[in-house]
Amino acid sequence: MPARPVKRSSSQSSTRSLSQSSTTAKSQPKADRPFAPGYGIVGAEDGKGLLSWAWVARKMNNCRTFWLATIHAGQGRPHVMPIWGVWLDDAFFFSTGRKSRKGQNLAASPACTITNDDGEEAVIVEGLATQAEDAAEQERVAIAYKRKYKMDPRSMGEPIFRVDPSRVFGFVERTFPQSATRWKL
Repeated sequence: MPARPVKRSSSQSSTRSLSQSSTTAKSQPKADRPFAPGYGIVGAEDGKGLLSWAWVARKMNNCRTFWLATIHAGQGRPHVMPIWGVWLDDAFFFSTGRKSRKGQNLAASPACTITNDDGEEAVIVEGLATQAEDAAEQERVAIAYKRKYKMDPRSMGEPIFRVDPSRVFGFVERTFPQSATRWKL
């Protein structure tokens, strides 16, 4: 599946292709401030401290265990579980069993949220999970998994999912609310 282009500021209009193998972002989606009344968050042009997209990639690459939130199939309530995963080409990849609660939830609704495990320097990724079908993409995910977890997710015979972010939030607790940043992709 080819990487989809992301919205960028006019000075950074390049897109990244799947053939690029870097695990850190070289592109910079436009950052602004999240809408959160009552938290003292100023506008993007006011104050300082917007986080960089490279910060997101660094936090996601350095995290071992993530949290995945899905919508419980048939019940409409949230379901949250820890998972392993890798960040490649501005997308998040993970594997789960088709018959697992996560797998059933994603089959019913691909909407999900992934967070890193660090509440003091948080990254929250919202998007839709799709199966990674492309063999070259799966190979790159497997290489990253082997490096990080010493295992190949393909060995389980279960789907590998790709989450292309639609919205990402980040903040650093010690500099909140100045560091509160949102990216719409």
